[in-house]
Amino acid sequence: MSDALSLTPDYADFSAALAVDGGAHSPLSQARKGQRGVIVRVGGQTGRSEAIDPEELERRLLEMGFVEGAAFEVLHEGLFGRDPIALRIDDMRVALRRREAAAVTVQFEKA
Repeated sequence: MSDALSLTPDYADFSAALAVDGGAHSPLSQARKGQRGVIVRVGGQTGRSEAIDPEELERRLLEMGFVEGAAFEVLHEGLFGRDPIALRIDDMRVALRRREAAAVTVQFEKA
């Protein structure tokens, strides 16, 4: 099936590129409902071509509270393709598409 028609984006290639410290850090786009962790890095690169400039995406994420050291929890996943995701970041709630969430590197809590 064509990538343009896929309902579930493939982030496997991007997550392999971001694996740090033996896989301890992952893109936020891989998070599942109920997972918690800490934001490690915020960038503008998602690993895919974007309609938005990477610097603009990074600025928007920072303005929404995606800052290094912030605690997060995934509250909800969308019905189709698990997209978008609803997150609690410190004391606020934010909805974000998984495509943009790939620009945020996180460390998940061990279960």
